[in-house]
Amino acid sequence: MRTPFAPLDRLRPAAPLMLRLALGVIFFWHGVDKFDTGISNVEGAFDGWGVPVPGLAAPLTAVTEIIAGAMLIIGLATRLAASALAAVMVGSLLFVKLEDGLLGAAELDLALLAGLLALVVTGPGWLSVDEQVGLEPAPARP
Repeated sequence: MRTPFAPLDRLRPAAPLMLRLALGVIFFWHGVDKFDTGISNVEGAFDGWGVPVPGLAAPLTAVTEIIAGAMLIIGLATRLAASALAAVMVGSLLFVKLEDGLLGAAELDLALLAGLLALVVTGPGWLSVDEQVGLEPAPARP
């Protein structure tokens, strides 16, 4: 039996590409914004939230967001980049967001974390450097 959504099945292989692009752009710009804001200001915020070693954590977070975000956009070492960003999100949830509860401030971080974990599990999808250089098998194309 054909469902009304059956035509969308052919687009299923594009889902990782859509996640990579959306998440990659979000994280890339968040990292750039940390430097635009002033990394010393970010360090102060991290210190206020109780993030360990804020002088190291702030620039490391910003650089991770920029580099891993760019890697997601082009699909290079996608599972590794998504894992690194997932670690950043876990830190954000533990040190910043959960004290306010799961509803509210943590909702976006949980959604971003879920998208990153989906990429860790599914891989980069098509139109990725990973596929072109053989790091991931070529998926079916839409």
